[in-house]
Amino acid sequence: MTIKEVEERTGLARSNVRFYEKEGLIQPSRNERNGYRDYSEGDIEDIIKIAYLRTLGISVEEIRSMISETITLREVIERQRKVLEEQLTDLNQSKAMCDRMLSTDDISYASLQVAQYVTEPQDYWKDNQTVFKLDAVSFLYIWGSLITWIAITGLCLTVGVVFYAKLPLEIPVQWSDGTVTSLVKKEFIFAYPAVCVVIRYLLRPCLYAKLQMSNPHAAIMTEYLSNYLCFIALSVEIFSILFVYGLVRNIVTVLFVDTVVLIGVLIIGISGKS
Repeated sequence: MTIKEVEERTGLARSNVRFYEKEGLIQPSRNERNGYRDYSEGDIEDIIKIAYLRTLGISVEEIRSMISETITLREVIERQRKVLEEQLTDLNQSKAMCDRMLSTDDISYASLQVAQYVTEPQDYWKDNQTVFKLDAVSFLYIWGSLITWIAITGLCLTVGVVFYAKLPLEIPVQWSDGTVTSLVKKEFIFAYPAVCVVIRYLLRPCLYAKLQMSNPHAAIMTEYLSNYLCFIALSVEIFSILFVYGLVRNIVTVLFVDTVVLIGVLIIGISGKS
């Protein structure tokens, strides 16, 4: 059957079905006459199973492991149940705390006395480390913001406009041991801001779809990494100009420093040590 028929039978969008196929969870055959995918009843059954397990919070990696029989469904469900129980415990504790606070007639920020609700603050903080780890990634939110992307992209465009007339007819785009190995027309300088647009609107959604399957920080990591790639584009653009004027010779050093600093901050932020 066709992808349209699969949509009608499962109630799922074709983008979901394509994603499951891309991840190797289903492998539809090809119609020999036209080369189109030909989904079977077995494929329909698998798609419904996969979608159901995804609603339970089961990751794509775990589903793939079940399909390859390296782990059983029971093991996965038992593990997921434990995760959900822990989440429910945290939610119930927070709800109970809110109920206690709302039982007070005169409640306000100015009159709030935390000691009324928490007898041992340090133990309470330890029980809520997840919250504080999220607070610790404030820099990542700044770096991963739309404003930061606009600033980087705008700077890429500004650099190109300012230096375009001063550049030679050809500029370097590839180097080896400080020597230029490939040249292109200087109009290529405007490819760097274009790359930033492609990264945000084409690459970023794909990156998020991949990360969200296995990482609780998928959203912020996606934004961070997307802007990091844009920052790399800006670095390469600036390096190209500096190389033309003979001010720098080795791009590896520039990219290495970028990588160490930005990935270092990412690790510190996610680990909650910042």
